[in-house]
Amino acid sequence: MHRPMQWVPNIFYVILAIIGVPVNLVSIVILSKGNCGLSSCTACYLVAMSTADLLVIITEIILRRINNLYFPLNFLDLTSVCRSRYVLNRAAIDCSVWFTIAFTFDRFVAICCQKLKSKYCTKKTANVVPSTTSILLCLKNIPTYLRYKPRRVIDNVEWHCSNKPSYFTDPRWIGFRMFEKALTPLLPFILILLLNVLTVRHILVTSRVRQRLRGQSKKDHHSDSEMERRRNSMILLFSISGSFIFLWLVYILYIFDAGDLLDGESFDIFEDVAYMLRNLNCCTNTFIYVVTQSEFREQLKSVVKYAVTSIIKLTNKQRN
Repeated sequence: MHRPMQWVPNIFYVILAIIGVPVNLVSIVILSKGNCGLSSCTACYLVAMSTADLLVIITEIILRRINNLYFPLNFLDLTSVCRSRYVLNRAAIDCSVWFTIAFTFDRFVAICCQKLKSKYCTKKTANVVPSTTSILLCLKNIPTYLRYKPRRVIDNVEWHCSNKPSYFTDPRWIGFRMFEKALTPLLPFILILLLNVLTVRHILVTSRVRQRLRGQSKKDHHSDSEMERRRNSMILLFSISGSFIFLWLVYILYIFDAGDLLDGESFDIFEDVAYMLRNLNCCTNTFIYVVTQSEFREQLKSVVKYAVTSIIKLTNKQRN
């Protein structure tokens, strides 16, 4: 039985894959070069986030949704491969979420904790934190491989995956499900809100103190390089955090059964929207960089110009 307006998410995911793969690749290339006016620490976290987002698009959008829609019954649907895909997909989503938390915490320390800043906000820490986080999250998702059984067996070959009955009745699996929901996305959602509230509070207090010290009045707008630098950092932080909160909110309501209040057709639409918004989060950061970071825009123009020039040269060469 097909869901109402199923063509909407089907088209949405194809467009998301077409856009999401190149924009995240471009972000990784530009940010890795380190010419965006961002600190090396910030750039490392953003590269990690873009890499995780790219992996989500590959595992969740391309290998799962588009594969199921347009390429039914291929080697990716073998039960052993299917299980591995789910593990990788879950790990990629977890990394995408927790790298955002790591970035948010780093900016919180940089803005609010000056004594800790010099020790924590370093390139070494920015390399260690995502690496350690990704290892731990991959280990956390190993049990996911064991939750599935073959959906069907054709000529002694196991195809597709479905949850084992014990996944819904065994107290250990029930506890694991609750742990998964808490770890991603409930705890990150709470942490991002908390860190942003604390950051805003600190900025407001600091701004008042600085204005008093500088003897500024409402009509006096002397330039303040320190406040300008913090303002740019805040815009990037709040844009990424706000996008995460907005795009994950419906999914959080969905996994905590808020959709049960709806009837069948409305619930299907609610579920589709929840997953579409959650997955959209994997290609919004690049557009945030373009809007908020002028030097990133310049680097992007250079990359696009180089790509167009290379294509034109290659086309002319083939014609000749």
